[in-house]
Amino acid sequence: MEIVAVDIGGTHARFALAEVDGGLVVALGEAVTLKTAEHASFQLAWEAFAALLGRPAPRFAGIAVASPVGGEVIKLTNNPWIIRRTLIDERLGLDAHVLVNDFGAVGHAVAQVGPEYMQHICGPDEPLPAEGVIGIAGPGTGLGVAHVLRTSDRYFVIESEGGHVDFAPLDSLEDRILAHLRKSFTRVSIERIACGPGLANIHAALAAIDGRPAWIGDATGLWQLAMEGNDSLANAALDRFFLSFGAIAGDIALSQGAHAMVIAGGLGLRLADRFTLSGFAERFVAKGRFEHRMAAMPVKLITHPQPGLYGAAAAFAQENL
Repeated sequence: MEIVAVDIGGTHARFALAEVDGGLVVALGEAVTLKTAEHASFQLAWEAFAALLGRPAPRFAGIAVASPVGGEVIKLTNNPWIIRRTLIDERLGLDAHVLVNDFGAVGHAVAQVGPEYMQHICGPDEPLPAEGVIGIAGPGTGLGVAHVLRTSDRYFVIESEGGHVDFAPLDSLEDRILAHLRKSFTRVSIERIACGPGLANIHAALAAIDGRPAWIGDATGLWQLAMEGNDSLANAALDRFFLSFGAIAGDIALSQGAHAMVIAGGLGLRLADRFTLSGFAERFVAKGRFEHRMAAMPVKLITHPQPGLYGAAAAFAQENL
């Protein structure tokens, strides 16, 4: 069956044709990326994509949106579009659709992509388990958390708001980072540390501790400075990001009862070559009485270029077995 896969974020809406069969994604076409600011609604962006096809769009769609999807009215994060669930088929000319949260789509992608899209980070270099729980943490604009439960004949994606649990310092420096962040945030969650803007939060705290000026540019500029490796304070912030994220990912895996862990998110992919050179692995396994269990857990990075689109198609395939 041919469907349209859609991944709607705050800045971009991505579309692709996909082939699904037997609950799986058989093929995913080239992505078409549209700027949400250039289209007044989802329907108008859909019509722009259909015009680019040069033929009628398929009448089935898997749609991932950067927003909770439980209610009738979907208001997207950092995007003025409003989507009404009961009008989707009518407005887009569909016979059927499946709507999922963007990180739920990532969960479906983790469950279905091949091993060639799983880069080894630490732990045993072995495939993801065929049965059991696979934890997922995705640093990006925020911190997405979900898990996949695989059984002998299918899988289930469980979304969560795990990125909003409390940050737990593990050494005296992190104690001071937490104390600094409490001046700005009443409650400091792990998302304040393990996400794109988190590097700036860490940097500001370290600057205050060291008596240096804080970064005054945007988060993108700070990440570029840290990746270049020529600024000592930015280097220290990046090192601490990896240490803290390693501990956070390990906590998530423990709390989910995971047998494996997958790192996702745009930021995770950007940092692909740096995990093994950081303190991530050391902190991931440093769980006291559970160190042996954590050391035996494979940790992977999903490297598929369009996990949101792939996962949106996979979600449709699973709902229409």
